[in-house]
Amino acid sequence: MSCFQNFIKDISNIPLPEKFTFPFYYDPHPLTLVAAKELQEYLENQTDFVHNFGLGKSQVGSPLGKMFGVLVVQNKQNQLGYLAAFSGKLADKSLPEKFVPPVYDIHAQNSFYKVGENEINAINKQIEDLEQDPLLKEKQEIVASKTLFVNKILKEEKDKLKLTKKDRKIRRGKAQNTLPPQEFTSFNKTLADESISGQLLFKRTAAALNEDLQEVQKELDFFTSKIAALKLERKTKSAILQQKIFENYQFLNQKSERKKLTEIFPKFREQKPPAGSGDCTAPKLLQYAFLNDLKPIAMGEFWWGKSPNTEIRKHKIFYPACGGRCKPILAHMLEGMKMEENPFLKNPAKNKELPIIFEDDALVIINKPSEFLSVPGKELIDSVYTRMKSLFPEATGPLIVHRLDMSTSGILILTKTKEAHKFMQYQFINKTIKKRYVALLDGNIEQNEGKIDLPLRVDLDDRPRQLVCNEHGKKASTKWEVVERIEGKTRIHLYPITGRTHQLRVHASHPLGLNTPIIGDDLYGEKSNRLHLHAEYIEFLHPSTKEKMSFVVKADF
Repeated sequence: MSCFQNFIKDISNIPLPEKFTFPFYYDPHPLTLVAAKELQEYLENQTDFVHNFGLGKSQVGSPLGKMFGVLVVQNKQNQLGYLAAFSGKLADKSLPEKFVPPVYDIHAQNSFYKVGENEINAINKQIEDLEQDPLLKEKQEIVASKTLFVNKILKEEKDKLKLTKKDRKIRRGKAQNTLPPQEFTSFNKTLADESISGQLLFKRTAAALNEDLQEVQKELDFFTSKIAALKLERKTKSAILQQKIFENYQFLNQKSERKKLTEIFPKFREQKPPAGSGDCTAPKLLQYAFLNDLKPIAMGEFWWGKSPNTEIRKHKIFYPACGGRCKPILAHMLEGMKMEENPFLKNPAKNKELPIIFEDDALVIINKPSEFLSVPGKELIDSVYTRMKSLFPEATGPLIVHRLDMSTSGILILTKTKEAHKFMQYQFINKTIKKRYVALLDGNIEQNEGKIDLPLRVDLDDRPRQLVCNEHGKKASTKWEVVERIEGKTRIHLYPITGRTHQLRVHASHPLGLNTPIIGDDLYGEKSNRLHLHAEYIEFLHPSTKEKMSFVVKADF
């Protein structure tokens, strides 16, 4: 079966790209756009598989979108076509002819995975049977009851020992004042014997009670030790099975060099492959191309359907390959290919100035341009901090009090002294500083104002993207109000109550927030000339004079 698909549309006037797509940040090539549109038309009308994408049609199962991808390729006859793939599995677990196969199908008939899965399921059943055994519950209740009883008796006995000790102290004091020395010595020995006798009696009582408790505990241990042994066996078998899966996921590059997941994700530093590694669209597409002597020309991935509850994905929007799962794999698969330049290695702030809007002996307040780092990054050193450090070499303290995202423009406060930094930091921590952002949203917001509470945490598999997470996320709150509505766009004011990474961007774009991305948001919406988010107003107390100060810098969009 060939997954090579000919273009339906005439593409003869579209020139080939000079270099292959940089998969982690790209504008889809015109050929990619044509291939994606044809795939989307297929998805809108197909009857080959069943999956509820949450697009308004009455379907079975929970609605959930999925990432799809296209890879424009050239065969040995120099014909252009494209390959299509989807991430993970479809709800009905089918593999329509339209799509390339997985890199390794663990669910294939007679697969070692099925055998291992059955063994683990059998252990799970044994554990479940033991944990639900009425006798186990009975033994647990007896041990719990006995433990309470023993602890109660021992506490009472300890309290008695304390009282008798206190009584001996009183008697010893009286005897010392009334008895002759020789009689007092004898009396003191009697008291010591009483103390030793009481302690021995307590120890014998405790030993007897604990021995009785241990007998009951042994009966309970029969169950718990068996459950623990089964869980250890399950853990061992799962680890062996997972390792075998990793060994069978082997990826090619254009030189026909093959690497296992275990080689791509080194064992040192606990760099284990994240769940789902190798099942994303990009590795599937490239693997099929290399296996079938197809030359990769351009690639793109788009989301189809309803967004998940945690991460932000918009229907039909293109997204880069993920960093956690795909980046290490694609580093091998794309090795040696002529690829577009990595934009993250460019310095977008190279020819930009940092306008100073206020300066005195304590503070420097600037209007940070968009695409300008607040502090040095991993690849880029040029930043507000490095520029200001060079401009004010005599400044003491950390300079930076707060930050703005690289793509966000607007007012940023810096301090020249340790004392000023401490005072300004205190105001930020105690939320006494008033801030207002302005944003232009890519859609119409019907309500006039509101408040968004969505806890956030970093996406560990795709940094720096943030996820909405009720379990592990940090509290994040934003107030907002509409300023004006213009031709399907909405200008709003945003008032962050907390200051989480990408908070305003996520709260604007997430379905449980405003469900409307900020224009130019390349992480949670679509790329544009810039991110239309600007810190336009700030109010605070001056660290030296303690007078209230405020600044306004209007956005240039």
